[in-house]
Amino acid sequence: MAAPSLTQSSLIEVQQVTKAYRHTPAVQDVSFAVQAGEVFGLLGPDGAGKSTLMQIMAGVLRPDSGRVHVASVDVTTDPEAIKSRIGYMPQGLGLNLYDALSVAENIDFFGHLREVPAEVFQRHKAELLASTQLAPFVERPAGQLSGGMRQKLALCCTLIHLPEIIFLDEPTTGVDPISRRDFWLIINRLVVEQGATVVLTTSYLDEAERCHRVALLHKGRIIAQGETARLQAAAGSDSQGRICSLEEVFIRAMAQETAVPIPEPVALCTQPRPEPMIQVEELTKKFGAFTAVDRVSFTIYQGEIFGFLGPNGAGKTTVIKMLTGILKPSRGRGCIAGLPIGKDGSRIKAHLGYMSQKFSLYRDLAVAENIRLYGRVYGMSRVALETRLPEILALADLQGQEDRLAGDLPLGIRQRLALGCAILHRPRVVFLDEPTSGVDPIARRQFWQLICSLAGQGVTIMVSTHYMDEAQYCQRLAFMHQGRIVGLGAPEELRQQAEAASGQHLEISSPQFRQVLRALQPYYPRAFLHGSRIHIPTKTPDQDRQQIADLLQSAGLPLAAITTTPLTMEDTFIYFIQEQQYAP
Repeated sequence: MAAPSLTQSSLIEVQQVTKAYRHTPAVQDVSFAVQAGEVFGLLGPDGAGKSTLMQIMAGVLRPDSGRVHVASVDVTTDPEAIKSRIGYMPQGLGLNLYDALSVAENIDFFGHLREVPAEVFQRHKAELLASTQLAPFVERPAGQLSGGMRQKLALCCTLIHLPEIIFLDEPTTGVDPISRRDFWLIINRLVVEQGATVVLTTSYLDEAERCHRVALLHKGRIIAQGETARLQAAAGSDSQGRICSLEEVFIRAMAQETAVPIPEPVALCTQPRPEPMIQVEELTKKFGAFTAVDRVSFTIYQGEIFGFLGPNGAGKTTVIKMLTGILKPSRGRGCIAGLPIGKDGSRIKAHLGYMSQKFSLYRDLAVAENIRLYGRVYGMSRVALETRLPEILALADLQGQEDRLAGDLPLGIRQRLALGCAILHRPRVVFLDEPTSGVDPIARRQFWQLICSLAGQGVTIMVSTHYMDEAQYCQRLAFMHQGRIVGLGAPEELRQQAEAASGQHLEISSPQFRQVLRALQPYYPRAFLHGSRIHIPTKTPDQDRQQIADLLQSAGLPLAAITTTPLTMEDTFIYFIQEQQYAP
């Protein structure tokens, strides 16, 4: 892809940067520019080169070739010259924190490290604790915080010296929806009120639509970049005539770059049969004094795709491990295919397939060796296994690659092989624990096509994920938060229920969106930026639409359009979390 034009107004300029680890290229001839006062997103799956680029821009890592200028400083030759002007938050839940120190002590440590004057430090500290809602927890050790709270504390430590340039490496991965929303409110406040420039990485393509501009990365190369809204408009319409999502933009750019056919949209599955396949009642799991799963109840029917949505630590994996017999419940009961869990494990396991979150394949074994190993674990006869082997190879698109090591496969293909191993013995129920985490958009779509195909054959599938946009592929969902199910039902039913109670969003478009947001916030304090557009929650859209138009006309600010947008699945999840928190 041709390098973009780099102008004198660019605050960050990345020019033909290349970086390899030994003989493996991580970044290949990458160029882009970031303007002052914008939110710029580097998007891509695991291994795309996002973190490598962040470390190079922050002066932590030297490229093999190319130049990077941050605020006119060449960080490839003089990284120390920029350190006082930037904040860098590395990937991982609170990876830059000291777990033995309290919330306040961590912030104090970073304030001293950055040599922030005492009076300025106390003011910044109070503002950050208030905006992140961490003030009530200042004495709590960082090691005892939830994932979302850890990320907020890490952000406080990154921002304590009020840097003008902020690098955030996957800041919201695995955190709960409320923490993610709060995170973006803080980012937008810094951009609008203080003129900060933010560069962040993410694999959540729905979240990336909140960036002003983005660069799409695949295998270390930029395959598309530009203003988010313009990329979506240039891609045209999707199969249903709607404006393309960033995921669709990414898929089309990948297909053009790699000459891979664009996969068909995931077809919605047929209705499940009325026969209950999984029944759970008051299922609970405690680890000492900590309750990981708290009185969970649900029923899943034959041929149904049932989604467990929630952040890291919500209890999704613990529920799956209790149902598969890996963990013993502390309380409650359940049954699978009419057999009680915890009492007849060997009979239940014959009906189950399980693809774990962390470990599903032996990376140092060949493709065929992995399949045969799983066949023996499931007790398949040699004849049955050899008959089934070519079917699994076809499912994973690995015909002729039986001798290839599993560890050498691309992540998307490896996940399809892991699914093949999980269904090798033709189970009636399949548990998939975050199966698409980190894979590219094409591989993710292909994986969901396989899931829907299995459900169409009558296989019952329970899938956990923290990708909110995957909810559309499930027939029913359970929202999990802090070990409890806070919402249960069909995706559209849940969204309509939330929208009926909390209202819709008005979306305001204007070429002067920062000034428009400042003008509207005194009247609409819940207004927030969504990329270069402004969203305002409302229960009276017609009345507010007219009032907004009048306010902007009085202020002399241009208005391109005001449209009504439905709640996203993340908005829906937040509604159900808050309903539980405020319930008597």
